[in-house]
Amino acid sequence: MFSLFRSRPPKNKPMLPEGVRIFAMSDIHGCAHLLEQMLRVIDADIANSRPGYAIEVFMGDYIDRGPDTRSTLDILVERSRRGNAVFLKGNHEAFLVRVFEEPSLFEDWIRIGGAQTLMSYGLAPPDLKRDDPVSILRDLIRAMPGEHLEFLDDLRLSYTCGDFFFVHAGVRPGVALAEQRESDLLWIREEFLRSQEQFGKYIVHGHTPVRTAEILANRVNIDTGAYATGNLTLMSIQGSRMLAV
Repeated sequence: MFSLFRSRPPKNKPMLPEGVRIFAMSDIHGCAHLLEQMLRVIDADIANSRPGYAIEVFMGDYIDRGPDTRSTLDILVERSRRGNAVFLKGNHEAFLVRVFEEPSLFEDWIRIGGAQTLMSYGLAPPDLKRDDPVSILRDLIRAMPGEHLEFLDDLRLSYTCGDFFFVHAGVRPGVALAEQRESDLLWIREEFLRSQEQFGKYIVHGHTPVRTAEILANRVNIDTGAYATGNLTLMSIQGSRMLAV
């Protein structure tokens, strides 16, 4: 379900440090072809404008739902070798890791797009009435390159630069950013989305799909439902200027 589009830019514009340009994406969900397109946009922009320091921030939900989780993680692992990228955890990555530890949650994972992840690693979609989740998960772990498992283990919960706070889902109103719980950073919706308060930093997030980037006084949502719409949004931030592509 998509939120209605709203646009109410911040009155007191948040700022990045001088010379820093951030490129942010969220909720790629196995859409490797869209990711490649956006990375080409980033590379062309850097080559043309030569910012002092470019940082790429990927805000979680790389897996599930879309057709090619494996290629998506291959691309991101390769991108990580450049040394200027930050990779945040999404609720889908957190849930898959939990499923590995608690196979009883396997059916829940399949319902939120896990079958597409299995197929991207060459495994058949499961028959939930007949197949053994433990066996399927064991096969998945064997099929996943070690660097993919390490990537999932190394994901961060948030990233701060200047006046901006990057996170997958959002933050709980009334709680200091340094005291936020992981469950809120990865899963929160309505309490955060309805809040008008200033959070101490300007929040850049995804998790809840919107039809187009939603720039508000206290936050910006750049999840445009790539797996369903074919639209993966890239946000470029430099100084106080925010541009969504």
